[in-house]
Amino acid sequence: MHRAGELTAVWVPDAAHEAMRDLVRARATAMRILGKARQYLQGFLLRNGRIYPGKKGWTVAYRCWLTTVRFKHPAQQIVFQDYVDAVTDAEARVERLTTQIADLLPSWSLAPVVEAVQAMRGVAFIVAVTVVAEVGDFHRFDNPRQLMAYLGLTPSEHSSGATVRRGGITKAGSGLARRALIEGAWSYRMQARVSRKLHDRIEGLPKAVRDIARKGQLRMCQRYRHLIAAGKAKVVVTTAIAREMVGFIWAIARAVTPPPVCQTKVRG
Repeated sequence: MHRAGELTAVWVPDAAHEAMRDLVRARATAMRILGKARQYLQGFLLRNGRIYPGKKGWTVAYRCWLTTVRFKHPAQQIVFQDYVDAVTDAEARVERLTTQIADLLPSWSLAPVVEAVQAMRGVAFIVAVTVVAEVGDFHRFDNPRQLMAYLGLTPSEHSSGATVRRGGITKAGSGLARRALIEGAWSYRMQARVSRKLHDRIEGLPKAVRDIARKGQLRMCQRYRHLIAAGKAKVVVTTAIAREMVGFIWAIARAVTPPPVCQTKVRG
């Protein structure tokens, strides 16, 4: 079968990669728990008529306001404090897992890829490590379209005969990586520029990586404006930008890592 070309090369993650992926997913779980804890607290406050007068929640001012909230009945005060403690504990858990990811990153074989893809706008540390952990070896994809399909960012198709109908994205593969990319794609609604944070991330990267990232930012900012002007919904536009982000991330990842020496063969 190998001689006939009927075997497909696949990438098998090692134990270290699976461990890092588990750690990244644990942080994502902690973020979901934090979001739920905040919703429970805000729902309790709203139900009891305690409305924050400011514009944005979970800022320093919002937390100071929480310390001034009082309830007449002791039972309500107990519930309120329990919700506040739950939020504090969840935030501490997220911070702890984030620190552990950063501490273990240098010993990971894909650490250069994580650092390089952060040259992309909207791809900060957490987004970068999430996408790399979920994808693994970028060399197993011969072209960026394969990676887009792997992450479920390509349109679905419902065809019959000569009729071709396109639907929403397939949502195949890792939902965690897909959500991280779509969140990062929102940054391209602004004009193309190099912010202070982005400048610090790309300062020590190779010129080839910086050029790919710069080309990607110019293209995707222009495409965002073009699609919005065409009347497309913002969520549709953002998904389209996330799909293009994958192509530039693929190019950067392959530029900084050599192809694997050998791959495992399985029946095609």
